Amino acid sequence: MNCISVQISAEPLNQQYCYNFVTDDACGGIVTFVGTVRNNTQNKEVTQLDFSCYKPMAIKEMQKIAEAVLDKFDVKKIAIHHAEGLLQIGDVPVIIAVSAKHRKEAFKACEFAIDTLKTSVPIWKKEYFIDGEVWVNAHP
Repeated sequence: MNCISVQISAEPLNQQYCYNFVTDDACGGIVTFVGTVRNNTQNKEVTQLDFSCYKPMAIKEMQKIAEAVLDKFDVKKIAIHHAEGLLQIGDVPVIIAVSAKHRKEAFKACEFAIDTLKTSVPIWKKEYFIDGEVWVNAHP
């Protein structure tokens, strides 16, 4: 049984797909984190974001995170999807969905997944402002 869905896409991410993927009759809790592009950061107006990555390595690292979640927490399924390319305010760059028997494990697993993704997956973000742009989250 496939209990992991990992994806990087230039197409808009699908929240319903992630929810449906993790749904399981044995699970009483589904937690979903949906990151959205906000219109400001550090008191500067953001106009758009651009996400780029080294896709083969990013997918591999996201798979490792999903496997770690299944090992570390009492969860049934996990979906980790990330966008690439130019995103506008309100667009969705990341979705993480987790199902578990109980909500507490699902919450902990989802938080672990997003925190780990942000520090270990080679996905880079460029923020565009009215007066320029800057690369942020320059990790791996």
